[in-house]
Formats: sequence, C-alpha cells, structure tokens
Amino acid sequence: MNTPETHIKALKWNTRQRLQYIEIIAFYTGTVSRGDVANTFGISDAAATKDIKLYNQLAPDNLIYKQSVFGFVPGPGFKQTLADLSPTRVLPMIASNLPTNEGPYGDKLLYGVAVDSLPIPARLPDKAVLAEVIRAAKHRRKLSIRYRSLSDRDSDDPRIIEPHSLINTGLRWHIRAYNEETFDFRDFVLSRIDVAKMLEQEAESSIAYDDDWVETSTLRLSPHPGLNEKKRLNLLMDYGIQQGSIDIEVRRALLGYTLQKLSVDTTIDHSLNSNAYQLIVMNRDEVEPFAGWAFL
Repeated sequence: MNTPETHIKALKWNTRQRLQYIEIIAFYTGTVSRGDVANTFGISDAAATKDIKLYNQLAPDNLIYKQSVFGFVPGPGFKQTLADLSPTRVLPMIASNLPTNEGPYGDKLLYGVAVDSLPIPARLPDKAVLAEVIRAAKHRRKLSIRYRSLSDRDSDDPRIIEPHSLINTGLRWHIRAYNEETFDFRDFVLSRIDVAKMLEQEAESSIAYDDDWVETSTLRLSPHPGLNEKKRLNLLMDYGIQQGSIDIEVRRALLGYTLQKLSVDTTIDHSLNSNAYQLIVMNRDEVEPFAGWAFL
C-alpha cells in the first residue's frame, strides 16, 4: 500500500537528510526556501525544488508558501513527520552547525571506539517555546516570554526581550538577549521559559550593542597552590604547556560559565579543596567585574 509512511521508509539516506533539514529549519526558524536547501547541501536550485516538492507530498499539511519571504512557513497543521524535533536532539545539532540530526550508520562505531557522556538531567524548554526563541533571534524580532526566575522578582508577568544568541554552558542552555525591563543584555535559562511568543515588532537592539558579548578578555589560570609540584607540572601538561599560566580568550559574557565549567577555585584565599578545584584565577581584578556571581 502506497502511503506517506511507506514512502518515508523507502527514502535513500541522502534524500532523507535533506527532507529532515527542511522540516527542522522550517519549524525552528519559521521559514525554509529553495536557496536554503541548495546552499546547505551544495545542490542545484532545481534539485532543491524537487526536494521541497517531495517533502510537501510526504507531509502535505506542514508547509505553506508565503510570497513575502519567497519560501515556505509552517502551516497551522504542522506536525513532526521526518525529523526528531526534540530540543534534546536539535540544540546539539545547532551547536555543531549540522543540518540534520540523524547519522547514516546507526549504532555502528565508525572508529571502533565507544563514546559516552555524563548523564546530565535535561534542562530544556518545550520545542514550541524553543522554536519561538530561535525564530525571534533569527528574524530580529521582540519576544514575549514568561520566565520562572530564581531571583526575588515578585511578578511572573510577561517580559519583553530581544534575543540574539544561544549559549551552551555544558550544563544548561541560555538565550542571550536585551531585556527591556532592566535596559541591559543578560542571559535567560531556556528551561525556565514556559511561554514564548515572537512579536511583530522588530528588535531595537542588536548583537553589536552587547559589549560583553562582542568584547573578550584573557582568563589567566594556574594550578592550585595546594597541589604539590608534581601535580602542578602534570596539570600544566594537561593544558599543553610546561610553565607559566593557562591563558584562555573568552567572551566577557561567558567568563563566569567558563570558571564554573573548569571548576576553578575563585575564593580570595584559595581555600577550596585543591583535588576538586585544581585551578585558580591569576588576574582576578581584570575579570571579576564581568563575572561577579562566579567569585566567592
């Protein structure tokens, strides 16, 4: 029986990858065009048109052509059909700048070596919320969110933000945005946004005005003084140097997360356990103004 499901199962891998990309990019950015497909996969415009036509045959209610964007937008009946649209799969794909989230080899180990990662609990928003966030960032629009802050803010009333970049700290995801309430740029934890809606108003800010995002600082680290000489030398070797400091160029907005991720002892007197916190900051005065929350 010829059904969309049987056609999907019979797709060649490379065709399926392109159709997955069409579904992912349409859902999360709000638009997909022939040029998107052609440029991403290095195919002709004619071949890209054929892919979009095939996608529309397999998922007839998902995309609607919109003349004003010269492409397709998600229809009201849009549903996951060919791709895994969960933030768990899509955010790492965005971070790695990969067009799809399914590889061709299944469980086969390409290099013959097993790889695993820490079972960190997922701290992610609903996919519909994430899509609104990404659409607003891509199209430079204002975004209305309801944010469950851990601060002492009394009200959970909607906030208006202007997002521009995603941040992956290794433990959770943030969106970097201008906050109209506080008149500054700050980070919002994605998993604390439970309602989001892209607005029609264009963003008045831009990434260029976010000084702490644009500007970088050199984070200068060294082995903890509580380590003996042998451990200090071995630790420096871990970072590819034999002596001196471990210098890391990092966006000022990401300094605190970097210190947190590297388990740096940020106390003034270096009082933390040197076996758990093996590094200290050598240029505290230079970087603390941009990451005060990370210093003890």
